[in-house]
Amino acid sequence: MRRDCSMSLRLTDIQQGYSKTPVLRDINLELGTGITGLLGPNGAGKSTLLRTMATVLPPRSGSVEISGSQVESERSARQVRGRIGYLPQDFGHDPAMRVLDFVEYAAWLRGIPARQQHEAAVRALEHVDLVGLHRTKMGKLSGGQRQRAGIAWAVVGEPDVILLDEPTVGLDPQQRIQFRSIVKSLGRSTVVLSTHLTDDIDAVCDRVIVLNEGQISFDGTVSALTAEARDDLPGQSALERAYMHLLTKGK
Repeated sequence: MRRDCSMSLRLTDIQQGYSKTPVLRDINLELGTGITGLLGPNGAGKSTLLRTMATVLPPRSGSVEISGSQVESERSARQVRGRIGYLPQDFGHDPAMRVLDFVEYAAWLRGIPARQQHEAAVRALEHVDLVGLHRTKMGKLSGGQRQRAGIAWAVVGEPDVILLDEPTVGLDPQQRIQFRSIVKSLGRSTVVLSTHLTDDIDAVCDRVIVLNEGQISFDGTVSALTAEARDDLPGQSALERAYMHLLTKGK
């Protein structure tokens, strides 16, 4: 879905935090086409990192570059946000708003010309198989349907970068399988999928970044991470055991 861009997202020497509390330290990342999993325990800084990538939270220091454009001010951040599709873990919505209106509103926020907003919203709903519910109010959707509407919100207008924060939390197994299928279809974009579930990573990701205590402890392919598994650590799969090995290193 993404327009041609060899490197859509670059973070350089990012330091981030809230008030006097540091959260992210020395983050350096370059992301191009494909699905990257951001794996880490609760409190590792995953949501903060996604908010920084989305230009919602300016870094304390370091630089953010989106599709070749440096984000140096709120003005430059506004200029690149149309290239970013961001789905927070608890995304806000008006329960009385129709699904189509919800996605059209996202198109308007992304700066899509008014005459193109309806068509762009319909295409996004087709992508997540929700066209048949376009007149349904958001508050009437099931949890899985609401998450699919959230993805439509994130992908409307075919942004260069798509950021999904813990999107499978609260979904039943069937809904998670359907969700993964949708995420796989986004692989021509630069997608970052934040999660603490290793089976989501194993199912859809080309690359995995493990974030622990605000720092990157691994960046590579899923198979390379799996190779770090140790049989003496807990876990239902080699990937889970490798993940546990990273989290317990140095402890």
